Amino acid sequence: MDSNPALCAAIANHINTTPQQRITFAQFMDMVLYHPEYGYYSSDAVKIGFQGGDFFTSPNLCADFGELLAEQFLQMWEILGKPVPFSLVEMGAGQGLLALHILKYHQLHYPDFFRALEYIIVEKSPTLRQEQQQRLQDLPVRWCNLEDIPPNAIAGCFFSNELVDAFPIHQFILETGELREIYITTDQNEKETNAPCPSFVEVTGELSTPQLAEYLDLVEINFAQNAYPDSYRSEINLAALDWLSIVADRLQRGYVLTIDYGYAASRYYNPRRSQGTLQCYYHHRFHDNPYINIGRQDITAHVDFTALERWGEKCNLKNVGFIQQGLFLMALGLGERIAALSDQKQPLSELLKRRDALHQLIDPTGLGGFGVLVQSKGLDNTEISQPLKGLTLPE
Repeated sequence: MDSNPALCAAIANHINTTPQQRITFAQFMDMVLYHPEYGYYSSDAVKIGFQGGDFFTSPNLCADFGELLAEQFLQMWEILGKPVPFSLVEMGAGQGLLALHILKYHQLHYPDFFRALEYIIVEKSPTLRQEQQQRLQDLPVRWCNLEDIPPNAIAGCFFSNELVDAFPIHQFILETGELREIYITTDQNEKETNAPCPSFVEVTGELSTPQLAEYLDLVEINFAQNAYPDSYRSEINLAALDWLSIVADRLQRGYVLTIDYGYAASRYYNPRRSQGTLQCYYHHRFHDNPYINIGRQDITAHVDFTALERWGEKCNLKNVGFIQQGLFLMALGLGERIAALSDQKQPLSELLKRRDALHQLIDPTGLGGFGVLVQSKGLDNTEISQPLKGLTLPE
């Protein structure tokens, strides 16, 4: 398969230098995606979009997704009393399309807000950061690491679209009713033949950290119940909790808006979902084998929104609301945009293409079924009492 030999060698070397010659799946996934030289997101391998990409996101379809988000950010600014600056911190900005659509819309329609806006991008991938800087060179944007933002420095909104699903996850399996972690090691047979590109195999062992059991307590999932079959496997995203802790610490007052595919914990860890949610994306095809195309494909897992809500509460974030993306965008005016298509003087092919894009944003079996979680911090009672447009469903 199309694996990066240098990355495979680096992972194998890391495994062979650990005391038990094994690493957690989280460590494996972190190297595969974020190795500073060869990782999928660190190299030229990452490709987003319809032509020659591995996957696409909502901003690839049309500008409407970003423009409707821009409407929600405007209302957040108004609720907070129009602070200057109002900081929008986009975490994981992809190709920079979402930032482009948001900023251009504000610049055109809300110049007062645009002047008050401080747009910050937090981007781990040097390849994507370079693409963002080229696309946004004429707009007021700055880049930094999340850790570089001082505590309680942000009045505004931290937001992300399809970020948390790419955080490294721990994998576990039930063996005779006991929770065991899945580790990665190298194939012993290949060691004897000195294979040029090592392959990797799974082994099980005790949990690598008590935080895994604490996570399950947090979301109230008990695998000791008889409902779960033997060999049931799934994943736990501890990195998401670490990320949310940092975000909450940096936010003084305002919102955290997280858009991603995922479920509540009770649905995530349903006994019938016995193989977890891990998926790999390679040239617009998806499969569940992370041990091929190493360094050339994306690896993701669905988001446990219950964990984000409950951990957020421990970090002084209040739950404002949770809704599906389709309903969120309709509440912000997507329905009116669809209805207005009949009045537009455009070639039929262009109208059909645009209508299809708008419908994809709200399709409940696709992007429209994504979750939108909004949390807040530092709001007074008057500010809290003002409902967000995107969470307000029509009567």
